[in-house]
Amino acid sequence: MARFDLIAVYILANRKNGTLYVGVTSDLITRMGDHKDGHGSRFTAKYRTFRLVYYQRYPEMQPALQREARLKEWRRRWKIDLIEAINPHWLDLSGALSPY
Repeated sequence: MARFDLIAVYILANRKNGTLYVGVTSDLITRMGDHKDGHGSRFTAKYRTFRLVYYQRYPEMQPALQREARLKEWRRRWKIDLIEAINPHWLDLSGALSPY
């Protein structure tokens, strides 16, 4: 049964200006644990993209899926600009996650 505790589109990185991964989930807190344990995806495990540098919450899954699809089409520079607009030092935001 799917949980919908923290629906979000997110971007992971391995370091500032490094490899980026765009994803969507219905439970960002649990998903981040999966990524950090090496079980999130093959891509994130291979490139060690475990740093949550951007996320955007949604009340429902459908708009989150649409946003993820759009972000995956973006140029790399646009994604970097999006990250740096809210997280200029590329800090790992996963420690501050709350379901509320």
